[in-house]
Amino acid sequence: MRVSPNIERLRPSATIAVSTLARRLKAEGRDIIDLSAGQPDFDTPAWIAEGGIQGIRSGGTRYTPTPGLVELRKAIACYHQPESASELTWEGVVVSSGAKQSIFNACFCLFGPGDEVLMGAPYWTSYPEIIALARAEPVPVAGPESNGFKLDPEALDAAVTDRTRGLLFSSPSNPSGAVYSSDELAAVAAWARERGIWLISDEIYQRIHFGPGIAASLLSLPAETLGPNVVVNGASKSYAMTGWRIGFSYSDPVLAQKMTALQSHVTSNAATPSQLAALAAYGDPERTNAVVDEMVCAFRRRRDLAVGLFGELLPAVHFVPPAGAFYLYFRVDAAFGDGLSSAGDVCTAILEEEGAAIVPGEAFGDSRYARLSFATSDELLEDGIRRIARWMQPRLG
Repeated sequence: MRVSPNIERLRPSATIAVSTLARRLKAEGRDIIDLSAGQPDFDTPAWIAEGGIQGIRSGGTRYTPTPGLVELRKAIACYHQPESASELTWEGVVVSSGAKQSIFNACFCLFGPGDEVLMGAPYWTSYPEIIALARAEPVPVAGPESNGFKLDPEALDAAVTDRTRGLLFSSPSNPSGAVYSSDELAAVAAWARERGIWLISDEIYQRIHFGPGIAASLLSLPAETLGPNVVVNGASKSYAMTGWRIGFSYSDPVLAQKMTALQSHVTSNAATPSQLAALAAYGDPERTNAVVDEMVCAFRRRRDLAVGLFGELLPAVHFVPPAGAFYLYFRVDAAFGDGLSSAGDVCTAILEEEGAAIVPGEAFGDSRYARLSFATSDELLEDGIRRIARWMQPRLG
């Protein structure tokens, strides 16, 4: 089939591919523990869901303005104001159908043919595809492995060219769980500002942070230290609302208008009942933060369980200590051999032989690594890690 050059290089999501294989094996009657999920295992808090339900019952099923309900945009700006060093204006908020669409809006509006966009590596699997859809060139760049691959000016200097127009990265990171400190974030922001490079900060896991408070944000940096930038966040991860599909971008209102125009021709507004549920969350910060704290407490306990089990069962296996999100990113290349030459080979073997599903590092730009999610029960998490260890131990020498 002849297809458009726009999608010739487009690849399906590797994380979805793993989940699909795990579901197929499970449907065949196999005992499968799925540690590939990129979503909380908690239900959406009942009072947030009720906001969507009541919205439907009261007629909230019609179009809204493309960038979202004004009251939701105002609530998002107010919710994030306490962490911001500058006054947030609701006109800079564009509500989209998930953070993924917010990233797409930004990249499609800012980049085009001939442009290069640096991506913090390891990167979320959709970053290179989104950049490529904008007809720009994705360029992976990694900081020191010893510092969780976090970007620094030295690593960025080695990758920048006169075609570089953007830098896209996440903190807390998917897949590594690494979190930038305020100083590290400020150094990256200063580097981008000095070169006039657009900085897109994906902060969708911001509130799932195992240190004190929430993870540092571009919003928390003084305005005079920032160049052109877009902050992406949303309700999906922190509030267990992945299926509601509510993300948002925050930027200069002029760019927000451009992204609104694009979105008006792609999807129009995010689903109205979903916006009303999100309004219940963002409009009641005290209640919302309390339930987030409960979920983070569970994620922290599971993080400690996963790290402890790796220390006990696989002490020679290197991993990035997760300071946020809900992933453990660990090396599997010591198990290469006997026909296995990539993380994809290793993850397929573990799934087929031991029934534990994890995501190969090829999805994130590094075939030496794999990612497991600890967004599951303690019991399933421990069973899954023991299965992984049972497969890996004899192959580590």
